[in-house]
Amino acid sequence: METKKTEKLTGLLLAPAVFCVLLASWSCEKRDVADLKQPTYSTSGEVFLDDFTPDLAYAAFGGSDVKAFQVVRDVTYNGSLQSMRFDVPDENSPNGSYAGGVFFSKVGRNLSGYNALTFYIKATQPATIGTLGFGNDLGENKYLVTLSGLPINSAWKKVVIPIPEAAKLTKERGLFYFAAAPENGRGYTFWVDDLKFENLGSLGIPTSEFYNGVDSTVSDAFFGDKVAITGFETAANLPTGVNQQVSVSPHYFNFQSSDTSVASVDLLGMVSIKDSTGTATITANVGNKAAKGSLIINFQGSDQRPQVKAPTPTQNASNVVSVYSDVYTEPTGVVLNPFWLGSTTQNAEIKVKGDNVVRYFNMNYVAMVLGSNVNVNETDAFHMDIWTPENVAGKSFKIELVDFGANGVFGGGDDRTAVLNYAALTTKQWVSIDVPFTSFSGPRPQGQLAQVVFSSTPNNSITNVFVDNVYLYKKQGLPTIPATAAPTPGYPFENVISIFSDSYTNVAGTNLNPGWGQATTVSQTPISGNNALVYTGLNYQGTELAADLDVSGMGFLHLDYYSGNSTSLNVFLISLNPTVEKPFALTVPTTTGWNSVDIPLSTFSPVQLTNIRQLKFDGNGTIYLDNILFRKN
Repeated sequence: METKKTEKLTGLLLAPAVFCVLLASWSCEKRDVADLKQPTYSTSGEVFLDDFTPDLAYAAFGGSDVKAFQVVRDVTYNGSLQSMRFDVPDENSPNGSYAGGVFFSKVGRNLSGYNALTFYIKATQPATIGTLGFGNDLGENKYLVTLSGLPINSAWKKVVIPIPEAAKLTKERGLFYFAAAPENGRGYTFWVDDLKFENLGSLGIPTSEFYNGVDSTVSDAFFGDKVAITGFETAANLPTGVNQQVSVSPHYFNFQSSDTSVASVDLLGMVSIKDSTGTATITANVGNKAAKGSLIINFQGSDQRPQVKAPTPTQNASNVVSVYSDVYTEPTGVVLNPFWLGSTTQNAEIKVKGDNVVRYFNMNYVAMVLGSNVNVNETDAFHMDIWTPENVAGKSFKIELVDFGANGVFGGGDDRTAVLNYAALTTKQWVSIDVPFTSFSGPRPQGQLAQVVFSSTPNNSITNVFVDNVYLYKKQGLPTIPATAAPTPGYPFENVISIFSDSYTNVAGTNLNPGWGQATTVSQTPISGNNALVYTGLNYQGTELAADLDVSGMGFLHLDYYSGNSTSLNVFLISLNPTVEKPFALTVPTTTGWNSVDIPLSTFSPVQLTNIRQLKFDGNGTIYLDNILFRKN
């Protein structure tokens, strides 16, 4: 997609005539330009010690909790008077989905005499801070430096963020920024103190790299291609012996091309392929030190790209979660190529008949990485358009939808990956891959879609593809909400132990929404005057009884359920001491009405029917439940 920049005025430019009028009011006289002095900037490294410096201001990020930050006296580092406190909100908090903001100088600082930003940090619990750093000035963010995934706990620890090249920071406004999300759906508090820029004599000399330090080659470049260099990082050895690595802005790098007739490179590392056959090597320096990594361009001459644009999607935008398309609005911050270790894939954005298209070449595997995880519970199908100039006979293209699970982060044991190997490709022709999630193997994505990964199957590689209109969507299917109430069960009262039903007396003290760290939203809603239990955005959800329940004299677990969008639903019985659970898979969706099911309790063996303590559902989508009860044969 084409990136659109918003221009912001950083100063007031006066027309010469107006300027002259202003000077006239001060008895204007001619002055030699040599007499004019450059503005000076404070060299203070202090940001927050016992209080803020007079030039400092704070701005919260959009979508964050604007009241997450405050200055406090009760928790400080090493007896200081005050510290900065940050309250990360719970997931789905009405006040904001995360805590984040920028501390900036209103006039700018000269930080060229320092080599690191340092501070102390602690939290109420073990947590991982998403991003911390400096250089965010709410504008160009020219010299941004970011430390990602910082682990913290309840003990104060010192954090050191190295500066790649301090000589560039002569009028820096962005002194500190942060962004922190809930942990497993729950908020927490952390504190920062003694925040300042320092010149640490014990800090190792920073080393920098691009493309993660890899020497990469583009062997099939064509005239007009643009290759964006990424993976800019700096590392320095800390006094503790840790090699601290941070992501940095390309503005710290000075790029060179060995042959500008083959490829040129701009200040931001955007490489443009020229009309000259040959080879060019792109390298860079940070200050007077060479950066690790290089890019070798082998120009191939005549171009091979689609001459017509991909078919225009027709899905209603309200049913679409877009990853890449001119037709729909996609989430902010989508990365078209993260340049993972081992990936040889290069990418460029081109226009085909005015339509933005991603070209992946020299490809083994690559991902479109979303800037933040996206809820796709309401979708049930995947679409993308693909074009390749290669011979596709006997080859297939692999697509993976990666969901980070309930905790929303990579790893953690709950990640989900759905895989599709697609072989119905055609050479030099747009092919629309449009399939339901049921065509994928593995669990479908739910509330935390994070990546769409593309690769070719081994020994059948397709290395040059053009991609457009990548999105997930909801097919027009069953109604989201059932039209009528669930059927009224006709079992005699004496033959029933009811957990949730308006038709019977329910077991007292039942907790329909215990806090198990789930992402599911639980509510009750009347349908035709009859209460139904609703699970919205289901990943898993428990029901907890007040005491062990003996259902050994019963024959069946009965329930009524409805969903217009779920593709997976399981019900579990759980006995405790020891904990034993067993699922039963329910078929969804099946009809436009309620589904009534009687599950023999023997199906749940080896669960102990004499001491049932919990029920659990897992799956996806929005689920309506009623008449959850045990009954005799």
